[in-house]
Amino acid sequence: MSPALFRRAAYASVAAILFGCHGARVAPQPTSAPAASDTARIRADIGYLASNALEGRGTGTPGNDSAAAYLAREYARLGLTKIERPTSCPQMRPGVRECVVGRASYLQSFSAHSVAAAHAGLPGELPTQNVVAMQPGTDPELRNQYLVIGAHFDHLGRSPANAMDPEAKDAIRPGADDNASGTAAVLELARRFHAKPARRPIIFVNFSGEELGVLGSEHFVDNPPVPLDSISAMLNFDMVGRLRNDKLIVYGVTTATEMRGIVDSANMVQPPLSITATGDGFGPSDQASFYAKKIPVLQFFTDLHEDYHRATDVASKINVAGEARVVDYAERVARAIADRDGRLTYVRSSQPAPHMSTSSTNGTYFGSVPDMGANVAGVKLAGVTAGSPADKAGVQAGDIIVEFGGTTVKDIYDYTNAIGAHKPGDVVQVIVMRAGTRLALSATLGKRGS
Repeated sequence: MSPALFRRAAYASVAAILFGCHGARVAPQPTSAPAASDTARIRADIGYLASNALEGRGTGTPGNDSAAAYLAREYARLGLTKIERPTSCPQMRPGVRECVVGRASYLQSFSAHSVAAAHAGLPGELPTQNVVAMQPGTDPELRNQYLVIGAHFDHLGRSPANAMDPEAKDAIRPGADDNASGTAAVLELARRFHAKPARRPIIFVNFSGEELGVLGSEHFVDNPPVPLDSISAMLNFDMVGRLRNDKLIVYGVTTATEMRGIVDSANMVQPPLSITATGDGFGPSDQASFYAKKIPVLQFFTDLHEDYHRATDVASKINVAGEARVVDYAERVARAIADRDGRLTYVRSSQPAPHMSTSSTNGTYFGSVPDMGANVAGVKLAGVTAGSPADKAGVQAGDIIVEFGGTTVKDIYDYTNAIGAHKPGDVVQVIVMRAGTRLALSATLGKRGS
């Protein structure tokens, strides 16, 4: 299993174990400051991509193809450059004719080979496509150095595989936050950089197959439309539509020597975002495919929530003004990278990929919502699931779990391993830190879907 796929699976495992199957109590969204970006366009993009007509944009489905066509039309309207010239095409469904050999196209067609899909009863080989476009730069001396800005546009479709609500069976999972929000952010940035180009050319790419194991981004880096060593950096957007308390998580700040300074400088505005910057280049999304090829990366993320991989991840729950603020911030980061004289200095990760137990497949759940950006010893909680074992045990938002069932918890991986080591019905002691006080609570673990 590749590092990228491992981390994607780990991410899904975190949600599966911790969220359970009920609504969670989370802090209300504050009113966001007025944004400079066109919130109406962001709202319209998310509204279409997360509409029932696209049925959740599952890889290899007509809804996914329709989403790709929508993105290609928008890039064509802007007049962005087509850069993909396929030499061969995968087998396409009848009526799908976007793949034309030898002719420039916005579509990078490929077959998504997914063992996970096959095990879930879906076709193991799914014809699909990335969508790729380029905005030329203004500096002739930098014309062969590229910044990639990307997001995946696929979601679960109607498949309960990897869903957090398997009891909903073949219901549409719209994926408004995951990842219509990231796709809309890329489109908005394409509009801005078309209106005001940077010194370097920018490649905008929307990936398919991410939910099956970052397959689209892996195909892109294995079949790049430009030499990989000409890509200066990659910025990825995955779930950026639920800004709460002005909090934005930015992964990848240690993937280049200059990256932390760029991330910090871009936030020197009023009002600033509350940035949690972490160094992981092998984070749980498409940027990992690029980092594995020695390309500096960042991922923008407004944190997990109770609608992740559920039919309730709908467009009406998106904080559009908040997403516009994320786009404003990301534009400043992107321009700092695209306009700098020299290239970023890649830094190789010295940390091994963490281990996460796979024993969570027994369906054990606790019902907590982790704060993925908290920098604490243990796991800080952003909320608890109503009626869950955590709720019944008296666990509260803001608690820091430091021990679970006799296992010391230093981070999210210790936490999920500790939960996965138990089975539904087990009674465990949970040690939390609350306002500086160490508390011992007793919880009876539940079963996901019950």
